[in-house]
Amino acid sequence: MIDSNVFDSVEMAPSKRNFPLRKAGLISVIDDDLAVRNSTKTLLRSLGYSVATFASAEEFLNSDRVTDTSCVITDVRMPGMSGLDLHSRLKARGDRVPVIFMTAFPEAKVQEQALAGGAHGFLVKPYREQLLIDYVESALRA
Repeated sequence: MIDSNVFDSVEMAPSKRNFPLRKAGLISVIDDDLAVRNSTKTLLRSLGYSVATFASAEEFLNSDRVTDTSCVITDVRMPGMSGLDLHSRLKARGDRVPVIFMTAFPEAKVQEQALAGGAHGFLVKPYREQLLIDYVESALRA
């Protein structure tokens, strides 16, 4: 098991440039854990974001919400398609939506793979809410 403090460091925090946020379309939260989906949705909605939740990567990909999604927040490990596979599928389709990963099972190899693949952020559950907010704000500036 990897010490979650390694992943929750200042180095992992997105830069806080003074660029205005682009108009957010939709933030899609994908996680097989209902409690995580609901708590993430509640946090983001309290900040004024539009949020859609999905129990799986397949459910998201089969929805009509893919094209209006401005940021994806996805679990790494899910039954069926993983968050990493979802990210690869989106990139293969030419969709450059920013993706933020979260996991309860931190592994350095998985984090490296996600970040090397262009992930916008990587969070270890339970994560600090402010770090998620910082990642989302940074993703919407990108």
